[in-house]
Amino acid sequence: MLWQEIIFSGGSHGGDILFARSTDGGRSFSPPRNLSQSPAGDGKGRLTAERWHNGSLDLAVDSSGTLYAAWTEYEGRLWLRRSPDGGRSFSSLVYIAGSDETPARAPTLAIDPDGRAHLAWTVGETPDANIHYTHSNTSGRTFDTPRSIAPSMGHSDAPTLAIDPTGTRHLAYGERPDGPFQTSHVRYTRAPPDSSFGPPTVLSRRHAKAYDSAGFPSLRAGPDGALCVLWELFSTVQGRPRALGFIASQTEGRTFSRPTVLPGSENLVHGFNGSQQGLLLEKLAVNARGHLVVVNSTFQPNTTSHIWLYHGHAAP
Repeated sequence: MLWQEIIFSGGSHGGDILFARSTDGGRSFSPPRNLSQSPAGDGKGRLTAERWHNGSLDLAVDSSGTLYAAWTEYEGRLWLRRSPDGGRSFSSLVYIAGSDETPARAPTLAIDPDGRAHLAWTVGETPDANIHYTHSNTSGRTFDTPRSIAPSMGHSDAPTLAIDPTGTRHLAYGERPDGPFQTSHVRYTRAPPDSSFGPPTVLSRRHAKAYDSAGFPSLRAGPDGALCVLWELFSTVQGRPRALGFIASQTEGRTFSRPTVLPGSENLVHGFNGSQQGLLLEKLAVNARGHLVVVNSTFQPNTTSHIWLYHGHAAP
């Protein structure tokens, strides 16, 4: 388990990355271990000096039990640590990308069937941010030179990466054609093994009449290659998300179902989705049998907050 904890260590922003492991199916966990130990505001994904999202981190595991933990900091750098023994010990920090001038944010990790680690992220402090991507052939010890995926004149944000059993890479992300803090939609692209990512398509277009924006997607691939994509729905461009959109593919991303609103996620009485400062954490999981779960939080200021769990499957 990987999470961000707001620990003030003397820097401009609080935040550290903590890890704990369970060897009994989740009945108990080891004491938390601090993987970052820095005053740089770890776990924050900076958009501007005044705007950021907490939860800028990800965790992945390969078939041998090697763990990969990636996160960004408020001061801009993207870090990775790996554990070859299931979390008992971790390697030294590996710097991937990012700086104070061009801060990395929203990392997403995935492992292919051959054990290669793949990593994507975006950047802040620029109106025309693109999705950046790299991969490792050395079990996370080194990474290739990053490159941009589906570059555009708009603002690309919050990528989510998944790899199906054939090794095809699937990527969904939010795109704001008119720049940051404007109307957003969810785009998707795929790359078969040993191929480049193709032109992106828009997944969330049919929500346009009811919702001004869609963004911050979560993407998962099932054992049979089926894909599920979840995203936040915004009634107003500058408002907070009030529902969850969902779409599925039974054709390894070649075609998709009609997007829908996740049943039960439109209850306005319970407030808005997410926390006050974070929409980057994944909300979707798919198990080996193809069953999916969605976890969502809602918050009504000065009134109430809830955690919701949805269970289901993608219809064929």
